[in-house]
Amino acid sequence: MRIQQLVILLAGAAFMLSACNTNRYAKTNRVYKKQLKALTDQMREPLPYITPRLTTTYDSLGMPVVSEDREARHRKQWVGAIHFNLRKPNYVIIHHTAQDSLEQTLRTFTVPHAQVSSHYVIGRDGEVVQLLNDYVRGWHAGAGKWGSVTDLNSVSLGIELDNNGSEPFSEAQLHSLLGLLDTLKRKYNIPTANFIGHSDIAPTRKVDPSAFFPWKRLADHGFGYWPGDSLSLPPEHFNPMDALRIIGYDTSNPEAAIRAFKLHFIQHDVSPTLSEDDICVLYNLYLNY
Repeated sequence: MRIQQLVILLAGAAFMLSACNTNRYAKTNRVYKKQLKALTDQMREPLPYITPRLTTTYDSLGMPVVSEDREARHRKQWVGAIHFNLRKPNYVIIHHTAQDSLEQTLRTFTVPHAQVSSHYVIGRDGEVVQLLNDYVRGWHAGAGKWGSVTDLNSVSLGIELDNNGSEPFSEAQLHSLLGLLDTLKRKYNIPTANFIGHSDIAPTRKVDPSAFFPWKRLADHGFGYWPGDSLSLPPEHFNPMDALRIIGYDTSNPEAAIRAFKLHFIQHDVSPTLSEDDICVLYNLYLNY
């Protein structure tokens, strides 16, 4: 009897241990792999580019008449070029999650109705969670513009920081972010200027990663530009709106562009007007572009 009880106890302990070790995201991980396989299968197939066959007849005056023979169609030949590789990301866009925990954010990115994703999430304790392969197009940027680029999702990596938007970022979190940015910059040769925030590309919609984010610290490590401590005075002909546009801001809504610029580079004041000091900061930043 005691042996049977011992067996039951051991079996129960094994079950509990197995349950504790179960990955709660195993189901969505399978969905990810299935969708990734569908994409790779699609990439292997050449597009069936079908074109109509044109025929030429002549009218009573001997003039040529070109018409489409809808029944006679031909397929363009497929020849696979042998020199290619994967497209690489050229921008990094930093967000804050506007949620209260890493687990809440991970749930948001793994439920069907959310329709949002990012490549990485960094928790308050510095934990880095990768959600998408770097070469996969994430859904993090949404409608936005930076310079002439209007589809930032197709050329960028999204990094979410576990932060509700009204609190400073933790030291562990920033340490992990700097390490991740260093890896991504070296791996994909991302230009220094191309480390930006969600508010930079979507100034009418977004304010993340908030005025608490230490952009100067990132710039000191080579991720984005900062105007420096010793500022030169702008010339009389300096046009602030032209400078914002050259840096990358969408100036179709001037007040929104100014607020986004100040959220990134001024931070203590995000009003939609530029003071003389703001213009001086803008001019010295503009000199990098």
